[in-house]
Parts: sequence; C-alpha cells; structure tokens
Amino acid sequence: MDARSASVTDLRTRRQKLIAELIRSGQVTSQEDVTSRLSEQGFPVTQATVSRDLEQLGAVKAKRGGVSCYSLPDQLGAGDWPTDRLRRVLVEWVQSVDAAGQLVVLKTPPGSAHLVALAIDQARLPAVLGSVAGDDTIFVAVRDGEDPGEIAAWFRNPPTE
Repeated sequence: MDARSASVTDLRTRRQKLIAELIRSGQVTSQEDVTSRLSEQGFPVTQATVSRDLEQLGAVKAKRGGVSCYSLPDQLGAGDWPTDRLRRVLVEWVQSVDAAGQLVVLKTPPGSAHLVALAIDQARLPAVLGSVAGDDTIFVAVRDGEDPGEIAAWFRNPPTE
C-alpha cells in the first residue's frame, strides 16, 4: 500500500468513526444531516460518500424515540440483523444466482455488486467463506462439504424467518 492509499484509508476510517459517534450520540435523520455535520467537523464530503459510509457501517433507518433516524446494528437490539438485512438486499438487488463448482455467482445491476457482497460478508453465513465483488457480479466461495446448489437456492429465495 502506498502512502496515498494509506492516507485515504486512514481518512475514511476517521470519517466513519465520526459518523458512528454522530449516530450513537443523537438523532441523525438524513444523509444531508450527516454531510452537514461532517463538514462542520472538517470532513467536506459528498452525499455519495456519506451513502457509501453508512452502507459500510451497516447503518439503517429505524424509529428511535418516535423519530426515524439512523441506527447502527448494535443499537437495534435482539435478532439476527445482518441476516435480515442480507435477505432484504438479495430481494432488492440480485437479478440472478447460479452455482458453479464451489462458487455461487450472483448478478446485480451495474455498480451494485459491492453492496450485496458487503451484506453477504456481514451476515457471516456458516456455509460461506467469503465473497469477491466486481461491478455487477459477485463470486461467493462455498465451504468444502457444503452444497453450492443449496446455497444458491437460499440466495434465490431467502427464508423470511
């Protein structure tokens, strides 16, 4: 990693830490709110950057104190939040799923594969080793002994419970 990419990674890490602190400390109700608060703290960013950061942090809108605001996974209480989120992401973003050897290949609209791959990795499914995302394609590595066809079927039609 060169010095420039190290500094970009450090900047992103510090920015995401601040976003997490903002979410934990109060009611952050919109991406515009996050963008404004970051700018006030010396992090001039675009809405697109904030959107990516919120996605990577796993922030979702939830009602807290009667107000719809961003929450982090650990603020949502009981339940299997990462797997529930994965189900929603699969239904919304995945266009096709096929098994190929020990891989499951998922196709998404252009530019969307990273969102789905992140949700897969965060869900920590026991049968999945990890994922690699391109622009519109994700390769999911299936553990030895697991049936890629069954995993593909789960991705095609994730159970709601």
